[in-house]
Formats: sequence, structure tokens, C-alpha cells
Amino acid sequence: MNDYPKFAVIGGGSWATAIVKMLSENLPKIAWYMRNETALEEIKINFHNPNYLSSVEFDVDQLFLTNDINKAISYADYVIFAIPSAFLSKEMEKLYVSLEGKVIISAIKGIIPETSLIVGEHFHTVYNIPYDNIAVITGPCHAEEVALERLSYLTLACGNPEHAKTVADCLSGHYIKVKETDDIVGTEYAAMLKNIYAIACGMAHGLGYGDNFQALLMSNAIREMKKFIKKVHRMKRNINNSAYLGDLLVTGYSLFSRNRMFGNMIGKGYTVKSAQMEMSMIAEGYYATKSAYELNQKYGAKTPIINAVYDILYNGKDPKKTFRKLTEKLD
Repeated sequence: MNDYPKFAVIGGGSWATAIVKMLSENLPKIAWYMRNETALEEIKINFHNPNYLSSVEFDVDQLFLTNDINKAISYADYVIFAIPSAFLSKEMEKLYVSLEGKVIISAIKGIIPETSLIVGEHFHTVYNIPYDNIAVITGPCHAEEVALERLSYLTLACGNPEHAKTVADCLSGHYIKVKETDDIVGTEYAAMLKNIYAIACGMAHGLGYGDNFQALLMSNAIREMKKFIKKVHRMKRNINNSAYLGDLLVTGYSLFSRNRMFGNMIGKGYTVKSAQMEMSMIAEGYYATKSAYELNQKYGAKTPIINAVYDILYNGKDPKKTFRKLTEKLD
């Protein structure tokens, strides 16, 4: 099989590892870039990522492993970025090969701090990638359940039907179902915002609020998300679809959710710095909170939950008092 699509995955974390696993079910070769040379050597010797989803075993003959981002991108026609949004610009500084003609797929759930743009807009604006060559992978899907091969659903947003089918086919499997949509901007903002709401859910749990309040908080969160996205990008969309509501629910409730975990620690009294130090993974919602709050100064959507999380994380406000005030604004 010489005419198979050529994919590269950029990133060495749990979501990147899960994506490589999905692709390896359908493709004979995948390029995989990660900057951690020790982890690459471990994969070559012991066939698993030592730091993330270590239960997943890879056939190394299927993998083109490299710590040179240029080699990975040169190999591929389809490039999936799965690194924290806060670190994308730094990684891209290493790039000297052209992205022209490549299909860029974002599996990043956040806003690029340097440009205050979602990932698709960032690649379009900074690297002149046509929107037809940009796609977004969202959930509801946790990497840990992909590793366990539990039935999971992805949403693939892309304006080009041919690219969408190719990517969807390469990710699909007996435990992965992929739904396609053309709402690139909306799904990407939803993927960013749900991490903020998951932090709020974690904070509430850490503060001792129960299931009744959690349900109310999530109900308000999906309506707040709808208002925010509508201000940023107006189009016909059903906010109750899995890419929006489903992804929000799994991130807000799941024990696998690093953003919920981060919020839970803050609610229990950890400082932001101590919570970040104790976690081995990045909580994207921390960076997303600042970006969403600042972006909303322009759009003016009514976002009491985002505002409360921002006050706690960035203004040092007391979580207990802030949530007490927040409860008066929810219905």
C-alpha cells in the first residue's frame, strides 16, 4: 500500500499518544514528533510511552519517531498538533520547512497566548494556511478511555469534505466513531471553553458543593458557552450536540479530567502554583481562562462562570467567597 495518507502527530502527551494509537489501527506508518528524546528511546526499546498512557503498546515498525519537528512535518501530508496551546509558538520556532499544501489538524484545546487566536485562526493568520486545509478534532473523548479501547466519539470539524473524510477514516475504528461538521470555529471555541467550566466544576467539588449544584452549574455553563460562541462566530449550530454539550459534560464530570482535578485542588485550598507543580499534566483551562476573559472584554457576552474562575485564578480572590457570589447569579 503505497498511496496511503501520510500523517504526523506533533506532541508527546496523553492526547498525542491516544491519537497515534487510533491512527496505527488504520495506517502502516505514522510520523511522531516529541521533544523528549528519552521518551522516544523508551518507545523504541519498550514499545510504550513511559510518561503517558503507558499501557498502550506500539509496533515501532509503524512509527517514524523523531525529535526533529521538521522531519516529521516533511514526511506528512496531514499534520496533527496535540501540544498545549501555551507551548505551540515555541515549538513552531524550530520549524524551517514549509507548511504549504499541508492539511493542519488541531487537537489543541485552547487559545494561542501570543496572538489571542484559536488554533485554526492562528495557523490561517500567521502561516497563511487556507481554511479548507484546516481541521479540528474535538470530543467528547478522554485519552485514557481510548487507551482502554472503550467506545468513544470524536467530532471532526473541517470545511473541505474530502479532507474531512480522509481524516475521519484514519481515526475511526471499532471503538472510535467520528462525526463530521463544518463548524470549525464553534467547535474549537467550545473545546477551549469547556476546560474553564471543568475547572469551575472541580472548584465546586473541592469547596464541598454537591451533585445538585454541579448539575445547575453545568446547565448554566452550556448556556454561557452558547452566548460566548454566538458573539464570536454567529452561525446555525445545535449547542446540545456532542461536540459542545457532550464534550462539556465529560470534561466537567470525569475523574480523568485534568481541568476538573486542577479546579478541585484550588477549591481545597491549593495555590495555583502548588496545584500546577503537583499535577504531571497541563490543565489547558488555566491558560484558556485568561484568554477567554480578555477576549470577552471585546465581545461583552454575559459570562459569570468564566469571570468567577478568572477572579480566583488570576486576581487571587477567595474561592469560597467568589462561589458564594456566583451562586446568586445562576438559575
